[in-house]
Amino acid sequence: MCGRFTLTVEPGQLRETFSWLDIPDELTPRYNVAPTQPVAVVPNDGKNKLDFFVWGLIPSWAKDPQIGSRMINARAETLAEKPSFRAAYRRRRCLVLADGFYEWRKEPGGGPKTPMYIQMESREPFAFAGLWETWYSKDGDKILSCNIITTEPNELIAKIHNRMPVILPPDVYNEWLAPEERQPEKLDFLLKPFPAQDLIAYPVSKTVNSPKNELPECILPV
Repeated sequence: MCGRFTLTVEPGQLRETFSWLDIPDELTPRYNVAPTQPVAVVPNDGKNKLDFFVWGLIPSWAKDPQIGSRMINARAETLAEKPSFRAAYRRRRCLVLADGFYEWRKEPGGGPKTPMYIQMESREPFAFAGLWETWYSKDGDKILSCNIITTEPNELIAKIHNRMPVILPPDVYNEWLAPEERQPEKLDFLLKPFPAQDLIAYPVSKTVNSPKNELPECILPV
């Protein structure tokens, strides 16, 4: 799964990587993004504009928006089958921007897991594949929400966890963000493990274990 990630880079660096994207000047560095919080998203609405959605997908038919806290991730292998995800997979896809993510590694003999920070070897920002939805309350209040798609781990992540988020290479952004409805068989090939040789991973402080800790220390190696 993917339960925490970061987006620490300044707007200028994001614009260098995502030159086609309308990015606001006011972006607060995020060192410990957690579920139910706002995350930076590019929906496939044709506007190419960065927006902020709640992390945790709330289907339009949900009676209680709290369901989103249980749907922060979606398995790539079952997107086309799950009632919560199949319509969004066809019609409402998005990029979730990040520059690193965390996983917790089991240690031999048990004991506390070790938090690991994973990022591009180049340290550049990147995009997870995600889905998005619009939910309305009985009073007409609107919530835009999203999740992150996961897949089997590559050789690097397999030493840490049995799943990893889908990181999309830039040359498939247009295909993933196409606003028209797409059939699952036309998209499934995109949802594969990112090459291990392009990522690095290192242990970090247990400071990151609490989502209350939004500090640069979260990403420092130990």
